[in-house]
Amino acid sequence: MSKTVSNKDNLQILHEDNHIIVVNKRVGDIVQGDKTGDKPLSEVAKEYIKDKYNKPGEVFLGVVHRLDRPTTGIVVFARTSKALTRLNELFANRETQKTYWAVVKNKPPKDEDNLVHYLKRNEKNNTSKAHIKEVPESKKASLDYKIIKTLDNYFVLEINLHTGRHHQIRAQLAAIGCPIKGDLKYGFDRSNPDGGIHLHARKLIFIHPVSKETLEIVANIPNEVIWKLI
Repeated sequence: MSKTVSNKDNLQILHEDNHIIVVNKRVGDIVQGDKTGDKPLSEVAKEYIKDKYNKPGEVFLGVVHRLDRPTTGIVVFARTSKALTRLNELFANRETQKTYWAVVKNKPPKDEDNLVHYLKRNEKNNTSKAHIKEVPESKKASLDYKIIKTLDNYFVLEINLHTGRHHQIRAQLAAIGCPIKGDLKYGFDRSNPDGGIHLHARKLIFIHPVSKETLEIVANIPNEVIWKLI
């Protein structure tokens, strides 16, 4: 199991080698540049690599996957083009095991269950709606969840993804009456003070694109009041 090896300049590094760098994303960080113009995590990681290894010129860093801005947890970047190509294939073919933790206020209908919905994305308001049956332009979404801790006012769920759809966990949990804490977009009644939501990419298991060893990365939960109760 990988350990945090650095926390330089607010970049919490979970794993680093010649081919990949894995970081623990904080609330509000964007993985890749967007219309906001805010500095993305990819640029912060590039600067870290350039500084640490005293690299001249432009540093190569490939974005393999993304997390929503209000979400926290594991993000993988490729440091070489070979690693990027292979990681893109791994993620595209679902040859990864992704585990998330989520905090919800309402108890799910079952302590553990497999959820299957058909998600239809609304580009205008950047949401996805979960339907029980297939509708035009929808995509099948599947996940497993189980309650792993009961707090005074909340329930902590562990979620394993089987598909990788837009806002999948947020939309599917909202569909069973369990919007994630702080997620106004999907029906939670109030926002979190930091603007984030209580959804954390906790664990990722995948085959290293070059060494072929199995990597199991675990990201510490945020230093926040509710998370600290877990």
